[in-house]
Amino acid sequence: MSWRDDLITYLRANAKPAHKYSHQPRLYALTQQIAAATPDLASDDDIVFAAAFLHDLGVFVGHRPEDPTQLAQWNHVLYTCEQAPRILTDLHFPTEKIPAVLAAIREHQPHDTPQSPEAILLRDADILEQLGAIGILRTATKVGSDTRFHTFDDARASLQRALDTLPPQIRLDATRTLATPRIAILQNFLTTLTTEANSHLD
Repeated sequence: MSWRDDLITYLRANAKPAHKYSHQPRLYALTQQIAAATPDLASDDDIVFAAAFLHDLGVFVGHRPEDPTQLAQWNHVLYTCEQAPRILTDLHFPTEKIPAVLAAIREHQPHDTPQSPEAILLRDADILEQLGAIGILRTATKVGSDTRFHTFDDARASLQRALDTLPPQIRLDATRTLATPRIAILQNFLTTLTTEANSHLD
């Protein structure tokens, strides 16, 4: 087996709740789509793959604190960057590429400023995952299981923020093209939700 196969096996075992696993392969697939449509952006696919599969390690049950007070202050990116070198080394990932993996993970969130091609791909793909039907589903699953989401209105507000703030932060034209139908889906969902809920989501 290759280090990629071993990393997939590791993530399948550690992504808890189980529904959190699928974000990783979807994210990597999106980076591939964006990269294929952006030939001038030269990137190392080993770095992209490793970062895509490891970037959310710190949000999984068993890796994050369970105490609500500690969880509210938890830096999952810092934790992931602390753990990733050991994990990748154990899986025989090329050690000279580990710093670039860590850099991509550190810069994958919308508020970050990605410096490398790999970080740009990862960040743009992660923004796409917060839009459209997938973004809606991922947010809805957090209600009652995430300390930030107590009611449906918390989920609605989070989705509205995503719609309002994320599209302008996309870096690449290829990503904007992929985002267009997702934005429309999310906008339509929120409009319909407002009509059907009749102000009763709390």
